Amino acid sequence: MRCPFCKEDDDKVIDSRASSDGFAIRRRRECLACSRRFTTYERIEESPLRVIKKDGGREPFERRKILLGLIKACEKRPIPIALLEAITERIENRVLEEYDSEVPVSYIGELVMRELKDVDQVAYVRFASVYREFKDINEFMDELKGMLSGGRRAAVQAAVDRATGKGASGKGAGGKRKKAAAKKRDNAPSGKSAPNKGSGRR
Repeated sequence: MRCPFCKEDDDKVIDSRASSDGFAIRRRRECLACSRRFTTYERIEESPLRVIKKDGGREPFERRKILLGLIKACEKRPIPIALLEAITERIENRVLEEYDSEVPVSYIGELVMRELKDVDQVAYVRFASVYREFKDINEFMDELKGMLSGGRRAAVQAAVDRATGKGASGKGAGGKRKKAAAKKRDNAPSGKSAPNKGSGRR
């Protein structure tokens, strides 16, 4: 197997195990040239599944594209790559169960959004904003109305703010103004003169 990093065709298998569904063998390999490690999967060869794109065109189904989309949506988020690989595997299995020859790209996108919705709100907002191709912010917010309810409202709104770059600056400026106002109140004179200890009766 050619190394994806240095392109040398010299490696060894250091670990092999069956996937959770039993339909694939996961092999952990180490390149003998650059010592970096990578993962390969061995699966049963089946008739190729094709994806129906939004413009009606067709292209081969590739699980790697799902994983890359998840990684992009979860960039700089505290989500381990192992979790994204597990999500990719679940989506792939679901697609292969439901479709034999062709699958609409919209179906794959909905599966990805469903997974991200439960994993990370920021990643969900990022993926939704690209996948849905919203024309303006109002259309985007309409999509999130179903999520902006109950106890999840604050979390989703915060995710929207972080994804659109509004959260940090707005919150920081407001906090500074509140602290400055509180400090000014504390330092202001109370209006009452202190008692003169020397003016008491003798």
